[in-house]
Amino acid sequence: MDTIETADSFTVDSLDQLDQVYGDVVPAALGKQTDHVTAPGRAFIAASPFMILATASEAGIDCSPKGDAPGFVQVLDDRTLLIPDRPGNNRIDGMKNIIANPKIGLIFMVPGANETYRINGSASISIDPALLARFEVRGKPPRAVMVVTVEEAFNHCPKAFVRANLWKSVAEGRPEEAPTHGDFAAYREGEDKAFADKFDIDYAVIMQKQLY
Repeated sequence: MDTIETADSFTVDSLDQLDQVYGDVVPAALGKQTDHVTAPGRAFIAASPFMILATASEAGIDCSPKGDAPGFVQVLDDRTLLIPDRPGNNRIDGMKNIIANPKIGLIFMVPGANETYRINGSASISIDPALLARFEVRGKPPRAVMVVTVEEAFNHCPKAFVRANLWKSVAEGRPEEAPTHGDFAAYREGEDKAFADKFDIDYAVIMQKQLY
């Protein structure tokens, strides 16, 4: 693997240097930011089956994918979101971060749409039975609900998705060169491709029983 030695003279480490590199903010980028969820933002969240949740604390930084049926994140009011926490591997890195530092960032995505909707704010973790009941699926409530107080909200332009040609790539199917869950497991266990293939088959069955 090639290594890159970064000369100190090329390291950007001040706001003044950033200003010199990037210049002024595009006025529209500031004007679109609000301190609440707008009507289009509410509609986008209702259409979104997937989001990324970012948290940070002294223990580390975490970005976690969250997904369910479109509208799985509920907009309680223009400044409050409710996010169910579905079963996972119990690492709960994001939850631990929220306990230490409630600041969070969210990016909502809608398959086929190149725009995203972003929210920054703070979160708390609730196990209120009334909140859990709002998100019951197949008779199973989530273990907890994240209550998000919105501080900043804005739509993000589609350039990144256009450059990535993301949704066209999805339509073409999974690329063969992308490692599977089984490939990662095989590498971790020092096993071969046969192990990986069997792992993927078995996990596909098990996963359906552990979604909720």
